[in-house]
Amino acid sequence: MATSLSKPSVAILNDYASLLLPKLSHLSAKLDAVAVPGTFDARDPAALASLVQILQPFSIISTMRERTGFPASVLNQLPNLKLLLTTGPGNAAIDLKACAEKGIVVAGTTGRGSEAHSNPADLGKLASFQPTNEHTWALILGLAKRIAAGHQSIMGGEWEVGLSSGLAGKTIGLLGLGKLGGQCARTAVLGFGMNVVAWSEHLTQEKADEKAEQIGLAKGTYRVTSSKKELFQVADVLSVHYVLSDRSRGIVGDEELKAMKKDAMLVNTSRGPLIDDTALLAVLREGRIKGAALDVFDIEPLPNTSPWRTTEWGKNGKSQVLLSPHMGYVEERVMNAWYDETVENIERWLDGKDLNNRFAMPELRR
Repeated sequence: MATSLSKPSVAILNDYASLLLPKLSHLSAKLDAVAVPGTFDARDPAALASLVQILQPFSIISTMRERTGFPASVLNQLPNLKLLLTTGPGNAAIDLKACAEKGIVVAGTTGRGSEAHSNPADLGKLASFQPTNEHTWALILGLAKRIAAGHQSIMGGEWEVGLSSGLAGKTIGLLGLGKLGGQCARTAVLGFGMNVVAWSEHLTQEKADEKAEQIGLAKGTYRVTSSKKELFQVADVLSVHYVLSDRSRGIVGDEELKAMKKDAMLVNTSRGPLIDDTALLAVLREGRIKGAALDVFDIEPLPNTSPWRTTEWGKNGKSQVLLSPHMGYVEERVMNAWYDETVENIERWLDGKDLNNRFAMPELRR
């Protein structure tokens, strides 16, 4: 991955769809661009060493939101790095304090340009619907209707593999009723005739009623449970929509999982560490709930030896499991818009202009 010393160079990380490199072709006279395959887990010493060796020559790095980590231990070994670009409006995997100390500029994207990749007649809808909500429901339906299992059965020369689950009249429990939780609730009621219950640390019935009334639903359509445990006890489908923080890490643990109904399903399109991975694996191995559909994990990508990959789910009393590789926001309009913004920021940086969506840096103590 040699780069020219006479011009800046950008390393492109985590671009699994290979979108950014072609978008930079018009800058080839002023910029060397290299796509770096794979994802590196900075918690693994061998992976960290490999990552540092690859990235040391580059003055610009483009990374995907919360894929490859950039802790101080990595940043301190990248003497040439001047600009760190990420997709999305924030990236918890970047140590902003270390960037500030080293004078590394960090900027993100908004995705607002996704309308450029859409039918103009649909522009008014984009603010109200998110790809992650679509993916949440793809997982709910995929698990409830046994889509993957049915496909495998047909490809293996068999036919029906068991009964599917209906959703109408059942209860979806939402751990979090923010922007994405609210969209999930709306889909549940209007799309599938489900009952909605929700809980979060500061959620009140008044706030839930306001959410419902904003889309023309009656007060009480979304019921706030008296406790987190009650949410898990009453839900037929439990969908996680919580922000990951030090306080919320492991917010779903053994107690909550064991409170779920035997025929309940768990869905997580938020962040892997919100759920105690060991506890969830144990519950699913014992077949204590119907199944789980997961788009996010503690370590991404999953190691080849991960029990999520190696266990024969749905057999010998084990629960059904449906997995996807963190695809919640990986939608063609969003991704193209993010990378268009990344290109614009690279152009602005090369021209000495102020960057768009530049991250605010923590103040340094002198």
